[in-house]
Amino acid sequence: MFQKILIANRGEIALRIHRACHDMGISTVAVHSTADADAMHVRLADESVCIGPPSSRDSYLNMPAILSAAEITGADAIHPGVGFLSENARFAEVVAEHGITFIGPSPEHMRIMGDKVTAKQTVAGLNLPVVRGSDGAVSGEDEALAVAKEIGYPVLIKASSGGGGKGMKVAHSADQLGEALQLAQSEARANFGDDSVYIERYLEKPRHIEIQLFGDNFGNAVHLGERDCSIQRRHQKLLEEGPSPVLPQDHRAAIGKLAAETVRALGYRGAGTMEFLYENGEFFFMEMNTRLQVEHSVTEEITGIDLVREQIRVAAGEKLSFTQDDVRISGHAIECRINAENSVTFMPSPGIVKSFHAPGGPGVRIDSGLYGGYRIPSNYDSLIAKLIVHGADRTECIARLRRALEEFVVDGVDTTLPLHRRILDEPAFITGEYDIHWLEQLLASDP
Repeated sequence: MFQKILIANRGEIALRIHRACHDMGISTVAVHSTADADAMHVRLADESVCIGPPSSRDSYLNMPAILSAAEITGADAIHPGVGFLSENARFAEVVAEHGITFIGPSPEHMRIMGDKVTAKQTVAGLNLPVVRGSDGAVSGEDEALAVAKEIGYPVLIKASSGGGGKGMKVAHSADQLGEALQLAQSEARANFGDDSVYIERYLEKPRHIEIQLFGDNFGNAVHLGERDCSIQRRHQKLLEEGPSPVLPQDHRAAIGKLAAETVRALGYRGAGTMEFLYENGEFFFMEMNTRLQVEHSVTEEITGIDLVREQIRVAAGEKLSFTQDDVRISGHAIECRINAENSVTFMPSPGIVKSFHAPGGPGVRIDSGLYGGYRIPSNYDSLIAKLIVHGADRTECIARLRRALEEFVVDGVDTTLPLHRRILDEPAFITGEYDIHWLEQLLASDP
């Protein structure tokens, strides 16, 4: 087992990894930018190293600085967390070249799944269902028009690289396709340095269902149920729950088994998540994230399995500590992403947290590095806390979540807490009858 792990990330996920390490008796090294010198994960880590100025490019994306920090502190493994370098195959290779273990899948699998076109082609060859679309990246408007005519409008144009909803545009007719294609390519180039895009059929009212997966070096592969991530704004998830309130048990079992078989066939190692669109009883593969997900906490609450601990064990060469038969889904869990944003305009709201009160009580978990007096920097993602609530069933879970949201206090900056309170009062959420467009349609109806 590792003696010391460097955490190449920040915020709540860095703190989450630190806690798992300490539970396992492993020392931690926090790396941080100058803007994060007072962050909670830096304060709690056994050692810390400043790796650069506030800009992510010069700090959390600075491979030489991170590797130097690992070498001078004697870390024998690096956990990349989520975002930043967590799905960068070259970073995983360089880490290994320095004799340090990268806690994650192989660079090969990161490359396969990091390109959405290659990923779709790969899983389609292993019998996973995919949305109809182009066989690969489209070369220009003429090819795009031909593909769209064949599969039918509306169509979705998507960046081959990256994620987070960037480089995605919808065209409802041939007249809209040219402009949508140019916008998607421009956005993809600006965000990922790659302007290649592909086209697929745009589903009208799908759910966003993702399957948590795990593999090890011994040919074992399991799934840990699903999470419903359909409550989104501009393709950014705001609330996730598990199990999905709409999946029939036979559909749940079938897609979980198929996803696990795909991971086994690939020889995949570590944690991963396959994301699907689900409409009219059918699943369609979208992409696979070769890392831990922000919403992994939902799965932890309904399975009782520490996913970060399992990541570390598998990276250290150990077998999965459980089999598929050991996985039991118990109760219901919901996660709210609390962002430092205005809940109406969604403008970021960095600044000093004057006071912070986390809710508590049965079934309530907070993953956050906030504290009174902490300055939220303007340089990074606006996620400042995750509120995760577990109950014996969905009704109890919602009741506990409503109570927890009423107790939650973050004073000094705007947050999305009011939006989450509003969502819980909406009949469509209570009944579970929502899709990936529901929240945006709700917000668009506001005067």
